[in-house]
Amino acid sequence: MTDAQETAAASSLRTTGGAPPDDGGSTASGAPTPLLEPREGIPPVIADEASLAEVIAAFAAGSGPVAVDAERASGYRYGQRAYLVQLRREGAGSALIDPVACPDLSALGDALSDVEWVLHAATQDLPCLREIGMMPTRLFDTELAGRLAGFPRVGLGAMVEGVLGFVLEKGHSAVDWSTRPLPDPWLRYAALDVELLVDLRDALEKELDRQGKLEWARQEFDAIASAPPPEPRKDPWRRTSGMHKVRRRRQLGVVRELWQTRDQIAQRRDVSPGKVLSDAAIVEAALALPVNVHALSALNGFGHRMGRRQLEQWQAAVDRARALSESQLPQPGQQVAGPPPPRAWADKDPAAAARLSAARSAVSALAEELNMPQENLIAPDAVRRVCWEPPAVDREAVAGALTGYGARPWQVEQVAPVLAAALTDPSA
Repeated sequence: MTDAQETAAASSLRTTGGAPPDDGGSTASGAPTPLLEPREGIPPVIADEASLAEVIAAFAAGSGPVAVDAERASGYRYGQRAYLVQLRREGAGSALIDPVACPDLSALGDALSDVEWVLHAATQDLPCLREIGMMPTRLFDTELAGRLAGFPRVGLGAMVEGVLGFVLEKGHSAVDWSTRPLPDPWLRYAALDVELLVDLRDALEKELDRQGKLEWARQEFDAIASAPPPEPRKDPWRRTSGMHKVRRRRQLGVVRELWQTRDQIAQRRDVSPGKVLSDAAIVEAALALPVNVHALSALNGFGHRMGRRQLEQWQAAVDRARALSESQLPQPGQQVAGPPPPRAWADKDPAAAARLSAARSAVSALAEELNMPQENLIAPDAVRRVCWEPPAVDREAVAGALTGYGARPWQVEQVAPVLAAALTDPSA
């Protein structure tokens, strides 16, 4: 049992609108307690402006952090929009809001602008929350806190069970949240996701403080809250699963045409692209380069269930790629800024490869000592860039380079000394 678990088990949890058992979540036998119902029952789904105004007033008048979660319909609908938003705050209880019926939640975001938001895996939910007008200025990410604190399993269910002693029912995580009306079991699951999020935050804050990592976590949370929206991905079709099989430029052209056709259809129909045509089928057609609908229909993914009209639209995409001139075909490989893939370093620059090997070993040892994943200690890309084009090999120069690559002050303080030492003598 970790110190965070002992802290949670030894004292009553900080709760909103009620109280779990005084001995935390564990039963007399020490087994975790199933969390079956929200303390005030399943809240009604807010789906009109008048009810939303009441929720905004209640949450603005509440106290302490606000727990926030969002449910998407990944795998069912096009894009990553939110189909349900869940909140909980002391003095306000829990709320479930339908962002389809209430698509502009900027007034709620404004009412909570000075409040710390508690999210689990914040970077997953912030993009869809931003779309409906909700963005925190301060946040606490319980998943990231768990990583920094060294927990081996950081899913919400595992964290709530390991730290607080309660078992969350997770059976509805992958359902189609665009369904209307939402069934009561799904709404119960959604409400329970924020039921103990603030309690988890408080226990993790104590554990991070005990480990001397609380300031590190605050810097990470600030970086997430202040990060701008990501730039649109260049050539997203290149992320088609199975692309490593596609070698020739003409085949790449087929992947691009089929991917773009599929994306347009999926967007128009508001369904997941994978429900229109699978990645495996796209790659199959690219490798085969079918000359007509009959040849296309013989390929995996284009079988007897697909109608003639559908087959013709996919064959038209293949034909467009076949008709492209050499200059119009995509290049094999995406141009990326920065150093080449590490597997190529030994041939391109053996000295850089030696630096990278030494740096990785040093960072790995430090991450183990600090009891956290390497990728949370320092971004692997920052290490690669420093090793490919090293600055003057001293602590200050390495620190400056890491800062330039986006490392937070705590990361620079921890990593710069060991990285400078590894670059000074890669053979050590």
